Amino acid sequence: MASAEKFGLPYLHPYLDSLAPNFRHGANFATGGSSIRTPTETIFETGHSPFPLASQLSQFEQFKARSTELYKQAKNPSENAYLPNPDEFSNALYTFDIGQNDLSHVIGKVPDDQAKAIVPDMIQQYSAAIQRMYQQGARTFWIHNVGPLGCSPVPRLSAVSGGYQNLDEHGCVKSHNDIVSYFNQQLKNLIYDLRRQLKDAALVYVDMYNAKLEVLSQAKDRGFDADPFKICCGYHDQNNHVMCGKTQNINGKDVYGAACANPSMYISWDGVHYSEKANQIIANDIMTGKLSDPKVPLTQACHGQA
Repeated sequence: MASAEKFGLPYLHPYLDSLAPNFRHGANFATGGSSIRTPTETIFETGHSPFPLASQLSQFEQFKARSTELYKQAKNPSENAYLPNPDEFSNALYTFDIGQNDLSHVIGKVPDDQAKAIVPDMIQQYSAAIQRMYQQGARTFWIHNVGPLGCSPVPRLSAVSGGYQNLDEHGCVKSHNDIVSYFNQQLKNLIYDLRRQLKDAALVYVDMYNAKLEVLSQAKDRGFDADPFKICCGYHDQNNHVMCGKTQNINGKDVYGAACANPSMYISWDGVHYSEKANQIIANDIMTGKLSDPKVPLTQACHGQA
């Protein structure tokens, strides 16, 4: 949303939006809980979205083909006012932010070496996805790495209450962040390789990991509570987690996961997701380009400039 505001554009409508969507400026294929790898379990078992990266790519291909067909069939401008111009697909900015759900599904749940073992497959599928988009005409990519999952308050509290003591200098679960850093380095290596292969493409690697870590380590200076791990919405102690908006019986009493009165003071909204204010700060930081490789501001991340 922040990037749309930066460009003075409306928010992108979801691809699956059936209520008069406007795709003139693009479309959003992201879904909550989506993963790079295709899940083998149902959404009810793992919470993973039924629309992994491969499904989102198929949806994009269908969207491009169908919108191009309808655009060319239009008899007057009003008929294609809500469709992208087919010529704009090759000049568009394609943003990827995925991988955190693959990792959070295994980190802390299986031994660390088993968690790291899924990374090569994640990278291989990520590579295939970018090249598939390239074959569809995409030339400009803005690719986010994965944030510090070891700093996520709910999994962190579970680890600490379970006896984990190896926290890093930020108070985060070091082994969890080590696995994320391993994935991020492999992703960065992939982008370097793809730059050599896809010579007319511009691929920008965006360091979301350090963007989020900066906010966590500078909580008070950024206008938040001094404790970066406090959670606004939900009820959490060392033995119980009642997620935001849920009710759970604890020791014979129904406990509701209510929201705090001042969410702008919290970095974490619900123990897993960041608050609106934190996301806004993080977005502003990455849009400057200072955390990108190459260091290109979002406003200049157009084909031929990255």
